[in-house]
Amino acid sequence: MRINYIALVFCTALLPVGGTAQQFASGSGALPYANSFVPPQPATAIVSADTDSSNDSILTIKKRVSEVHVLFTATDRHGKFVRNLNENDFVILDDNKPPQAVSDFRRETDLPLQLGLLIDTSGSVHGRFDFEQQAAINFLQQTLRANFDEAFIMGFSTHPQLTQDFTGDAKLLEVGVQRLQEGGGTALYDAIYTACKNKLASTEDATPARRALIILSDGEDNQSEVSRSQAIEMAQRAEVTIYAISTDDSGLILRGDKVLQEIADATGGRAFFPYKTKDIKNSFAAIEDELRSQYVISYHPADFEADGHYRSIEISALKKELQVRSRRGYFAPRQ
Repeated sequence: MRINYIALVFCTALLPVGGTAQQFASGSGALPYANSFVPPQPATAIVSADTDSSNDSILTIKKRVSEVHVLFTATDRHGKFVRNLNENDFVILDDNKPPQAVSDFRRETDLPLQLGLLIDTSGSVHGRFDFEQQAAINFLQQTLRANFDEAFIMGFSTHPQLTQDFTGDAKLLEVGVQRLQEGGGTALYDAIYTACKNKLASTEDATPARRALIILSDGEDNQSEVSRSQAIEMAQRAEVTIYAISTDDSGLILRGDKVLQEIADATGGRAFFPYKTKDIKNSFAAIEDELRSQYVISYHPADFEADGHYRSIEISALKKELQVRSRRGYFAPRQ
């Protein structure tokens, strides 16, 4: 969400929630990551008074206007996306209250995609790694629209490693995937935190986009310095939807699978458990379909306070046979 501080008479200042995104050059080498989360602090709004020739001051009034943007999908009882609904087909609650006002509702297919591909390169993926790389390359080639969408490639084992920065060039992304090398432990939470904070967090001058992180991993973290909750919180603050594809092929629901499910659910995404290596490409195809089947609703929450607290979001369909999936909430900025 964004908070617009409007000084009536002369100015409008936009304040981002997600913090300032740091840009890193492409290439190998571990990216830095924070050991603890510090909530982003919004800038101070500009307030002043104009003076005319008679030295009478014109009072400038500062008013806080909040707006929340939420991407979501609706599916029928068979799991098929329903793409022809309108605002009146849904009920939305923010912090358990209806919004003060809805400012926009539409099918979201026109905004550019900003994707991060986060690939587990730890020793546990040995034997499936080549196939996973090729499936990821095929997904990027089929999903990204030239001169419109962009993606970056980040591998992770003991540390996250950016092998290709944001680009819409499919060839460069393919090279970035091929540069990933196996070996080491698994620092999944550090990688999610770093990717969301440094690459996907929105800024006030950023181009509006749908931001998503796609993770290929078994979900077994044994190296991270940040916790799972910190990684999820950073994704929520950056307004990033996470899709997870499990690389566990045991045929069982293991601890790591539950971790991937929790992370995806908390951000409005999905977790996939292909079990067979050859089915990974079907998981990528399902993600591509979902990215083209989303709605977005923008609204002003009721009783909003810029106090830094977490506010829940609940979107439901009036038709009982429909299921809605969205992120579960957001953190209000702290004034």
